[in-house]
Amino acid sequence: MSNSSPFKFDNYQVEDSVGYLLARARTMLSKAADESLGELGITHGQASIFILLAMDKCNTAADLARELFIDSAAMKRMLDRLEAKGFVERTPDPHDKRLFKLALSDAGKQLALNIPGIFADVLNVGFTGFSPEEIGFLKSLLRKLLANRPLLESKNTN
Repeated sequence: MSNSSPFKFDNYQVEDSVGYLLARARTMLSKAADESLGELGITHGQASIFILLAMDKCNTAADLARELFIDSAAMKRMLDRLEAKGFVERTPDPHDKRLFKLALSDAGKQLALNIPGIFADVLNVGFTGFSPEEIGFLKSLLRKLLANRPLLESKNTN
């Protein structure tokens, strides 16, 4: 690591670590979302699947696993649970018999309509005291961080 790198291990204080702070903030918001989503019988992780399927952003288990940074076995278990509850349907891909296309059932589509409002309520409480400008700046910084995903993935495959 060069001397110009912003992160160094000398004088490391966990409570000042960006990774630690990001993880704590994510955990705090996820826990609050889980509590709010409890009335619907789903978790925040499952709710993310509903949103991505409802938006047609993903339509296979592999797409969802990649987008949500979840391993394929964990994604399969979540999808199995959602299918057993009647929220998700799997249909064979007509072009590739090894793949299944995912879609929300009618019940899943109905439930998906409630999720954005619940997430908004959680975020509104979690971001109490933040100005719209601060939230916009945070979002731009997080997008910049996420744009480095290919760099991290290539570093881990080399």
